[in-house]
Amino acid sequence: MSEDKLKGIGTTGEAGRGSSAKSPSSAARALAGDKPPAKKPVQKAKPVEPAAKKAPAKKAPAKKAPAKKAPASEKPRLRAVTDEDAAKAAADAAEEAARRTRTAGAAPLSAGIPLDEIFVAIIQAAQRVLGSDWESRIATLLATIRTRLDGNYEIDEFGFDPQITEVFAAAIEPLAEKWFRLEVRGIENIPEEGGALLVANHSGTIPLDGLITGYAVKKYAGRNLRPLGADLVFSLPFVGQVARKVGATLACADDAERLLTTGELAGVWPEGFKGIGKPYADRYKLQRFGRGGFVSSAMRAQVPIVPVSIVGAEEIYPLVGNVPSLARLLGLPYLPITPFFPLLGPLGLIPLPSKWIIEFGEPIRTDAYEPEAADDPMLLFNVTDQVRETIQQTLYNLLVDRGNAFF
Repeated sequence: MSEDKLKGIGTTGEAGRGSSAKSPSSAARALAGDKPPAKKPVQKAKPVEPAAKKAPAKKAPAKKAPAKKAPASEKPRLRAVTDEDAAKAAADAAEEAARRTRTAGAAPLSAGIPLDEIFVAIIQAAQRVLGSDWESRIATLLATIRTRLDGNYEIDEFGFDPQITEVFAAAIEPLAEKWFRLEVRGIENIPEEGGALLVANHSGTIPLDGLITGYAVKKYAGRNLRPLGADLVFSLPFVGQVARKVGATLACADDAERLLTTGELAGVWPEGFKGIGKPYADRYKLQRFGRGGFVSSAMRAQVPIVPVSIVGAEEIYPLVGNVPSLARLLGLPYLPITPFFPLLGPLGLIPLPSKWIIEFGEPIRTDAYEPEAADDPMLLFNVTDQVRETIQQTLYNLLVDRGNAFF
């Protein structure tokens, strides 16, 4: 076949080509044994969304690889590095502190309150608690301790120790002045010298009123009060010994007359345990004053009777109950129950901070009667009733003046 004829077969172009395209035709590829390539499906392009609306692709949380334990050979190396760092930091801190000390001069190395400020604070606290004459009180205490160690001290026939009384008054002063805010009236009615019998109302569940009255007489009148106490006071261990040391003695006619005739101030609380053990509902209501034994002693000694009215003691331990059976078992006149005792245990023994007023009334003279008049029961009853009514009316007036018991 001629070349011209060969050229006529098919379309124009090169031999074996179906068209002028450089790629072979499908027929040529079939003759050559090639299979036609599979047609790929045409994918439609998805419209592109605006960048603002496209949600960010969430990444799957990466799994934490388990921490690899350091080889045993590396552990000492890490500990050594830490010790070196700590030693270096300590050395730097010491050097910095030394530099600051050299710069500041007398500045201390360790932070804290200077000793002079601590000393001033202690002095101020002593002045607040013990008063401006705290130095003399501490000196008295040290002198008392020294004489007790040496055995060079004296007591009277009743066991009264004046030096112990000074220490005892100094110990009670913070309680009376700071806690109870004691106000004393009529101190001029106490004789400056000579004997006198102070007769007071009794209250408070625990007889603190006797201690505060003795303190008031010592502090404001400058005299020692010799209390006349019940037998139970002197039968208690330690309490009886201390009572003797501060001047107390038995409330009997013989002891009372001996004190009064020697020019002492004796104190008596005729209500006894009925006064301090009465319920809170009966506060400031005087109980019986006995048979007038204190009047008889004052008449025989020819000394005045000074009525004493005490407001404030009723509120320190409000008595709301009593356990008579247990009290009898313990040999006590009563076993008190207050809002805080025995519920709070020892904390219930802390007295409430009531406002106290003690007023010493005008003396009732007994020297207008003969000493033999002390044997007249009607006279004793009349004078006893006069003393009782004077105290009761004064209590009512003081309650009005005081107002609120705690403010």
